[in-house]
Amino acid sequence: MNRPDALNRIALQQAVCGALAWLAMSPVTVAQVAPVASVARSTSIPQSVVTLRDVCRLKGQEENTLQGWGLVVGLKGTGDSDIKPTMRALARATQLMGASIATDAQGVPLLDEVGDAGNVAQVMVTAKIPAAGAQQGDRLDCEVNAINAKSLEGGRLMLAYLLGPRADQPVVYALAEGRISLPNPSIPTSGAVFNGCKMEATVTNAFSENGKITLILDRDLASFSNAVFIGDAIDGLNQGGLTGVGAAADSYIATKAIDAHHVEVMIPNVYRDEPVKFVSLLMDIALTNIKKNKRVVINEREGVIVMGEDVLINPVAINHKNLSIDARPGVGGFAGLDSQSPVNEMRPKLKNLVDALNGLNVPTADMIAIIRTLDRNGDLYGEVIFE
Repeated sequence: MNRPDALNRIALQQAVCGALAWLAMSPVTVAQVAPVASVARSTSIPQSVVTLRDVCRLKGQEENTLQGWGLVVGLKGTGDSDIKPTMRALARATQLMGASIATDAQGVPLLDEVGDAGNVAQVMVTAKIPAAGAQQGDRLDCEVNAINAKSLEGGRLMLAYLLGPRADQPVVYALAEGRISLPNPSIPTSGAVFNGCKMEATVTNAFSENGKITLILDRDLASFSNAVFIGDAIDGLNQGGLTGVGAAADSYIATKAIDAHHVEVMIPNVYRDEPVKFVSLLMDIALTNIKKNKRVVINEREGVIVMGEDVLINPVAINHKNLSIDARPGVGGFAGLDSQSPVNEMRPKLKNLVDALNGLNVPTADMIAIIRTLDRNGDLYGEVIFE
């Protein structure tokens, strides 16, 4: 190592130590000097705005996907060409529409009659029914994806039957047709027909069974403690009833936390004939102290790190390239240590480490490498997700 490099290394180490020492003495959270890599978020949801509907959903109230097979016509030579299944489908569609077409002895249309199918493409058509369901006559957007065609630009979807998700129940729930738009021109094989799906049947999702409903916690919030807390919050309504009507026995709400994801709630007798009203009132219950799971999400391609405020790391010494950082007790440390818990009082926070590295303009790639190593070594307390 030549002398200028050695001096630069010493200067950088002194800067890191100075930044960490300043962080250790500061009573407030340090703002990022150069926010090139991270976005910090609180793991406590703001208490004043959180209701039950914000953190969970009702079992049965899920999106459903309709799907079907269709033909797109009007393409500029970018279709399926001489793909036999497409030619057969086109010939059959021509026959069903009453057009004259030659057939064999069994009445099957002859493929030679339709010629080249370069302007036609077979496609997969899908539409999503909202969690609340859909009524007959409702219009939904549908997605159209090519099977073999090079591009769907300029095409039009012929009338397609959309079935339910189960192959053993071939019920036509909707019809789809219309001009294809390309939401992303760089992917011409995937398009959409806005309001092109018309519901032919009403689809409703039941939310109660045997006089009870089941709350499902959002994936990011699912934990045993949150499930128990939600059950306790609902039990608290039994002090005066949900709306103050009915006898105490008739308005009593029984709850049971089944696991980290599910909480069962019995519909009280006073609302047995009005389950919708009960759910409406129940889902507006205000909650406090709901905690998010400790998580770090990293997008390496975009250079983004998103972390919870209380993601902890072990007191460790880190050496990476020309950086040397020591987060062990007695040699500095980070601001914001959780002194309320004896277990955590000597553990620094990942956010403070990233803030210090940001202040020194450390490249995002180096920060990600450090976080990845901390996670692999078991020195980071939280889930690390790479997108």
